Amino acid sequence: MEALLYEKLGKNQVQCKICHHFCKIKPGEKGICSVRENQNGKLVSLVFDRVIAASCDPIEKKPMFHFKPGSTAYSIATMGCNFKCRFCQNFDIAQMPAGKKGMIQGRQIQPRTIVEKALASGCQSIAYTYTEPSVFFELAYETAKLAQKNKLSNIFVTNGYMSADLVHMVAPFLDAANVDLKAFDDTFYQTYCQARLEPVKKTLKLMKKVGILVEVTTLLIPGLNDDPGELARLAGFIANDLGCDTPWHISRFHPSFKMTNIGATQVSALERACEIGKKAGLYYVYTGNVPGLASENTYCHNCGALVVNRHGYTIENYLKEKGACPKCDTRVFGIYSH
Repeated sequence: MEALLYEKLGKNQVQCKICHHFCKIKPGEKGICSVRENQNGKLVSLVFDRVIAASCDPIEKKPMFHFKPGSTAYSIATMGCNFKCRFCQNFDIAQMPAGKKGMIQGRQIQPRTIVEKALASGCQSIAYTYTEPSVFFELAYETAKLAQKNKLSNIFVTNGYMSADLVHMVAPFLDAANVDLKAFDDTFYQTYCQARLEPVKKTLKLMKKVGILVEVTTLLIPGLNDDPGELARLAGFIANDLGCDTPWHISRFHPSFKMTNIGATQVSALERACEIGKKAGLYYVYTGNVPGLASENTYCHNCGALVVNRHGYTIENYLKEKGACPKCDTRVFGIYSH
């Protein structure tokens, strides 16, 4: 399928405008994501109908804690990613095209079939996740439009490197997003992701501006992005630029891909990071990948009452209609109705 958001240049070259790499691609070559190819001066998506993963997931797995808690999301992905994270948890599908000489795998599934499967599964939303949704934007965009017509919500789980053009284009159909803010240091992004920090910050602010519900996730990697000063700056950015009601998920790192030499994050480090977030003024700070901690729960920021109790993907929702605290009636940030 011909790609969206690109410009034709001279000598049959094209410039992709899906993400902040803005790849200039010669005929016969691919962009950084390895799934968008210049075919005789036309940019083509190689994964439009090639779904590599599909599953009915708890919404909390994304993680989304303030968007229809307790519901399920029909979750899909194709191969490919525009980051090269050395710690990628889904490297087997995200990095496969780059690592397997351009191999493209996945089942042929059309947007209408995806929506039908989501409805048949009783899901309330479709999540574009596991890999980076912006690199399979054509599939995500067509599916999202059909999903909305069928009263399904749409969610991106993303690295936030998408262009402003993409955000504006998808905004009318995108209800929520969980955005990875992998660190608050540009050198980290360059060294471990082959990307930059500033575009992610811009995407986060733009998403909030256009009305997309945003939650933020940081995978805490021992010795790399867990400096207390850096975490304080990151939390301050969320509080000041996105709003104190923006949820921040701090997830436990497990050795993976090219970072098997670093041990798993200590629970105490996650708890210290949570305290840093709360000190910055954030209302909702959570730990991830460690079931059973109190920091999985949602508490009313006004009176401190427990409003959503979680253990893994099992939840008890005590919120009243429209997300009101059962004790003081303060509205808890999020979308809670069907």
